[in-house]
Amino acid sequence: MEDLLATSLLAFITAFAVVFLVELPDKTMVATLVLTTRYRAWPVFTGVVLAFAVQSVVAAAFGSALTLLPDRVVSLVVGLLFGVGAFLLLHEGFSRDDDSADEAGARADVPFWRAALTSFGVLFAAEWGDASQLATAGITARYGAPLMVGLGAWLALVAVAALAVLVGRKLAGRLPTHWIQRVAGVIFAGFCLVALWQVV
Repeated sequence: MEDLLATSLLAFITAFAVVFLVELPDKTMVATLVLTTRYRAWPVFTGVVLAFAVQSVVAAAFGSALTLLPDRVVSLVVGLLFGVGAFLLLHEGFSRDDDSADEAGARADVPFWRAALTSFGVLFAAEWGDASQLATAGITARYGAPLMVGLGAWLALVAVAALAVLVGRKLAGRLPTHWIQRVAGVIFAGFCLVALWQVV
């Protein structure tokens, strides 16, 4: 019993530490940050946390089976998703007249459910084939403790999302929205190119 408890605790700590470190510089943190500059923080955080919960369950449930997906297919889908995101962000960022009143901190006035659903969709798609998802699957296969690994991975993702939301709120209060969208669009385009390069 003590061995089982120790293994479960080690699996939890390992999953939390690995996923937290992998996600800090990752595209999902950037996506959360961008969404927070566009929508109110609470619905974004809700949608992101739910997306991470689903992805953590998927990764932990299937364990190392996710690593069997062809890398090229995963990279192609991820590249296309970020390509579409880059296009939408750049289109909206450049469609505004620079001289028009674009107040710093202006956010889209949309219902809670719509912002949460948009955030859920973006992060759910972005996490497929992500390093943290594959790490969660691998740690599950290593320790054989899917519940503790999934919980540790999810809490790490929630912690990173909370940091991104806090940073996004501060940026939204100081920078014009169209500049945030332009920079985010360029970053998304970079993610798209990296993913498509992996296909070749």
